[in-house]
Amino acid sequence: MAFQTAQEHVDALLLQIKPFDYDLYLNQRVETIEEVDHAKDIYWKVTTNENNSFISKNIFIAAGAGSFEARRPPNIENPDKFLNIGVNYAVRSKDKYKNKDIFIFGGGDSALDWTVELAKNAKSLSLVHRRDAFRGAPHTEELMRELVKDKKINLLTPFVIEDIHGEEKVNEVSLKNFDTKEIVTHKADELIFLFGLNKKLGPILDWELELNNKKINVNTESFETSKEGIFAVGDINDYPGKLDLILSGFHETTLAVQKAYKRIHPGERVPFGYTTSNSKLQKKLGVLDK
Repeated sequence: MAFQTAQEHVDALLLQIKPFDYDLYLNQRVETIEEVDHAKDIYWKVTTNENNSFISKNIFIAAGAGSFEARRPPNIENPDKFLNIGVNYAVRSKDKYKNKDIFIFGGGDSALDWTVELAKNAKSLSLVHRRDAFRGAPHTEELMRELVKDKKINLLTPFVIEDIHGEEKVNEVSLKNFDTKEIVTHKADELIFLFGLNKKLGPILDWELELNNKKINVNTESFETSKEGIFAVGDINDYPGKLDLILSGFHETTLAVQKAYKRIHPGERVPFGYTTSNSKLQKKLGVLDK
């Protein structure tokens, strides 16, 4: 565990829940939560942006710090009309940029890292920043400046983007000199904007939950929110003494499950067992032969 990477930890958790019956819906966002009458009781209806709806007695919100959205160039109207046809906010595949005229915008680690990496196979690559000073790792900046010295990339400072040109895809980009205000236009195939991320709670703000500094208030007995049956665990919640640790998230979820079970099975004792001694659990998890 001490040497387990984040991905290895996720893989181990997926393996642990493999014996259990559950459905997985990825690349969807919950848009609305509403209280509904169901089976002569009050339930919650959850609807996603893919129009999938679910009825449940309990909801667990484990949204981390919220959703992250790439910052757009502030002076360009609707840059997303060229999304994936010349405009991108992250590099998904290096092959996409082979033999292309590329412009990378930004001054942090991501901009420097991808400038160095994509320069290996680009037709041409220009790094654009509003000043000749960078916030990234000094070593990567040194590599970038060596590439500039060897004329393998262009460093364009102090420039900012002025306009994007194209019909069915990007074919040119206009840049403005931050000092002289001179505007120059270059042929371009791909524009990569690496201005960092904005943290957003998204639709959570519309669910009328009690918030504190963009986190959801919970009680520490059951980690239930201001609405019965809605629990918040992990970095998304807030309470006195809160620590944003994975360990805390496991603790919070364990206690929240106790309350959730009682809501589904009122009056029943919450089943409890240890994987080290409970043979039924061991068989379910594959520790013992069935």
